[in-house]
Amino acid sequence: MSTLPELREEYVARGVSTGNLNVAKSAKNSTIITKDGKEFIDFAGAIGVMNVGHSHPKVIEAIKAQVEHFTHPGFNVIMYEGYVEVCRRLCEITAGDHKKKALLLNSGAEAVENAVKISRKYTGRSGVVVFNRAFHGRTNLTMGMTSKVKPYKEGFGPFNSDVFQAPFPFVYERPSSMTEDEYIDEVIARFKEFFKGTVCPSMIACVVMEPVQGEGGFIIPPKRFVEFVYNFCQEHGIVFVADEIQAGFCRTGKLFAMEHFGIVPDLMTTSKSLAAGMPLSAVVGRAEIINEPTAGQLGGTFAGNPIACAAALAVMDIVEEESLNEKSEALGAKLEAFLVEMQKDYSFIGDIRRLGAMVAAELTDPATGLADSKRTSIITKYANDNGLLLLSAGLHGNVIRFLSPLTITDEELAKGLAILKDALAEASKQ
Repeated sequence: MSTLPELREEYVARGVSTGNLNVAKSAKNSTIITKDGKEFIDFAGAIGVMNVGHSHPKVIEAIKAQVEHFTHPGFNVIMYEGYVEVCRRLCEITAGDHKKKALLLNSGAEAVENAVKISRKYTGRSGVVVFNRAFHGRTNLTMGMTSKVKPYKEGFGPFNSDVFQAPFPFVYERPSSMTEDEYIDEVIARFKEFFKGTVCPSMIACVVMEPVQGEGGFIIPPKRFVEFVYNFCQEHGIVFVADEIQAGFCRTGKLFAMEHFGIVPDLMTTSKSLAAGMPLSAVVGRAEIINEPTAGQLGGTFAGNPIACAAALAVMDIVEEESLNEKSEALGAKLEAFLVEMQKDYSFIGDIRRLGAMVAAELTDPATGLADSKRTSIITKYANDNGLLLLSAGLHGNVIRFLSPLTITDEELAKGLAILKDALAEASKQ
């Protein structure tokens, strides 16, 4: 009889990657058990999806209760409470005292596409501005908005011609001769020049920004840069869209990461941990913008599925009841302290950066200062071979990122860090 990895090889599209070919049987909080009894500590969280942990009892209870009533009558056909209630709660928990509305969809990429679609309808303009190192999805429009070519974009064009990539600050890579303030000034100057030499503000419907770049390597922009971009958008009638798909729902120690910057976006996209693994995403923001499309111009067959909505409502309760923002900050501090300690022994650990529990370590070659993707691969492979689900990120694939559930226990965290410590030792032999 064929094994599941063999069946996967025979029947599953090659383009769908899987970082660990063990077979999951059960999962609880931050621990996954395989069919052959192996234990894996989860530092990946389904790429930032499981902020409330695997199989949270409240989420499971909500899903079971909803299934007893109906699975999907389709909100475009007949209303149900879950859809409306998720929209209401999102409008209430997001920043700003202005009138808001929300739209439910299935995936992060679909949310980004709809934010662009709504912005174009509202402004009557077609242009979209994104940033270097950005990741927004794998659909055609969002591929065009994504910075990294390989593996995401290679061979899939043509892309939307009205997408423009602006400079984004990465303080760690600033020239040694520059202070941080001088570097921020320089990037702002390049941003201004971009709107003279590349595109005119009057052509742009929206600027889409990740408050912390996820796939790009957990790059945290300086507050002054984010403020400048937001104010520039307000001055020129451009919709400012915050892509909170990976950073949202307490990952950074705030419900949404833009709160760290004091910015209230015109529109915000969220997904991933919104519904604890159920396929659900949303666009939420200013009512006058979201209301611009007319009936039938927004939506989708499975958008706002009631089971996913039930899970999302449970997640929103858990955020408050279990103080997830506080847990996020405490977890991030522990991860940062561990990495700082490891940095003393391993010179290839370069920049350590975090916002809440959105933590990353940049790996660089000590001799050249260049990105060290080889050692990064050794670390992630060793981890995945020895009981720790661990992901890399970054334009050069040289960033170790941490996306464990925010509910991870001290015991689970200790087990995971012990494996990571061994992985770093293995990489040091190279």
